[in-house]
Amino acid sequence: MARKRRLTLSINERASRLAGLALAVRLRREELRLGQEELADLANCSTRFVHMVEHAKPTVQLAKLLDVLDVLGLGFELKLGRGDVVVPPARVRSRNEASAS
Repeated sequence: MARKRRLTLSINERASRLAGLALAVRLRREELRLGQEELADLANCSTRFVHMVEHAKPTVQLAKLLDVLDVLGLGFELKLGRGDVVVPPARVRSRNEASAS
């Protein structure tokens, strides 16, 4: 039977991770000279959603976040625990690609 694992990140650690993601999204959007409205249109989400991502709201929808990252050309990487072992990235398909298949 698998052992249950509790989230051991402090509130500050979680906030820091979210803030880093939010900053990366905003800086990349600005680098591409996109407004929040344009990014929302390209990612098929609302401007409010883009605003929530850029302000590190902790409860954004993962599927929509992946669409935003895809439009910006940003990737998403998963790591095991807090170690240096990295799971090889699988290609994450956006909802648009999945529906085209």
